[in-house]
Amino acid sequence: MPTMLAAALRSALLAVALALAGLAPSSAAAAKVKVALFLFELEDTSLEGELRGERADETARLRLVTDEARRLIAEADPDVAFVDLAPVAAKLAEKAPLYKCNGCEADLAREAGADLSVSGWVQKVSNLILNLNLSVRDARTGERLRLYSADIRTNSDEMWLRGMRYLVKNRLMEHPLSSGR
Repeated sequence: MPTMLAAALRSALLAVALALAGLAPSSAAAAKVKVALFLFELEDTSLEGELRGERADETARLRLVTDEARRLIAEADPDVAFVDLAPVAAKLAEKAPLYKCNGCEADLAREAGADLSVSGWVQKVSNLILNLNLSVRDARTGERLRLYSADIRTNSDEMWLRGMRYLVKNRLMEHPLSSGR
């Protein structure tokens, strides 16, 4: 028994010495990367959009793909924490659409306490041709770190979700958000 006690004491002393020397893993290294995930937006450049305006099913799909992105990122990268965007909701409404604001989403993300902003938009060319776009910016500098795009065919929940799953799983999470910028 005395040797077990001595070994435990040596381990404890070594841990204290490493911590004092700054060599032990810091709590900052274990901190989560804070991400502002903005609601996806629709850029409707189709003739149908010009003639008929906003469609309820497409508006619902924007929430659907945003929620799917959040779910997939959370599953793939447990070191990501999503920030609450409610404190910047008024400014967000003023700046929308974010895909046209030249990086203002990074400022909004920083104000909300995030390290990174993740935003996206769906460009609708027609009911058959759509394009999902996903952008990641450093919230401190505004620098675009990643930009991905996926073309989809057919304007349906299934195809929008398939496009989002492809972007997150095969592009965005090739290098998890918490692995560095």
